[in-house]
Amino acid sequence: MSISNTTRTVLVTGASRGLGAAIALELAATGAHVAVNYFNSAVAAEGICQQITAYGGRAVAFKADVRDEDEVARLVQEVEASLGTIDILVINATGPQPFQSIEEQTWRSHLDQLEFFVKSPLLLLKAVLPGMKQRGFGRVINIGSEVFELGNPRFANYVAAKGAQLGLTRSWARELAPFGITVNLVAPGWIPVERHVDAPQREIDAYTAGVPMQHMGLPVDVAKAVAFLASDGAGFITGQSLAVNGGNTLN
Repeated sequence: MSISNTTRTVLVTGASRGLGAAIALELAATGAHVAVNYFNSAVAAEGICQQITAYGGRAVAFKADVRDEDEVARLVQEVEASLGTIDILVINATGPQPFQSIEEQTWRSHLDQLEFFVKSPLLLLKAVLPGMKQRGFGRVINIGSEVFELGNPRFANYVAAKGAQLGLTRSWARELAPFGITVNLVAPGWIPVERHVDAPQREIDAYTAGVPMQHMGLPVDVAKAVAFLASDGAGFITGQSLAVNGGNTLN
């Protein structure tokens, strides 16, 4: 599986660590030029770029808050000036994900999640869409979550935002299909990354016990699913949610 045109440019948001970093590395391995977006971790983002260039790939780090309209516009301009027009957009950036009871939640706590999973995707898509339409090609891949299917308690702010993100994916897929642009969503299960370093083993064991494959996934599992949806081989797939969770959301 590969991106057949190695001149294609990919923008991965939130790519300095975790799933975003794995996705950036995997897409670079397919031959794409990768824009590694970050907000806080400049050193980590540069480290990902160095890994990519070490095996002959091309990657550049770009700082931007993808919730801010002006910064998104600047980000896209800088990426396209450096790496070429953006053909593939992977929307992965996220922020704190606190567990809160209904009594603890506020409208602000919901907006905090909606800014990452509704506002940011909208800003990013609008910024890259003219070029995708002009070329008659585009891949937009949202990184969602299994939580929308599971309805995790004390997590309604995050779950609702992830549900909205899936709604965007489906609506955009129908609207953009005539232009040769696919829009899909990858919905990981609990994939341990840096933010989970302090997770109690009992919670990991409890989660794993309910997964049909009886083990946790790895960031590379998500990255490979994204690479497939970004490939020419996925050109007739759009509007779909692909669960990468060992069967955890099987009914």
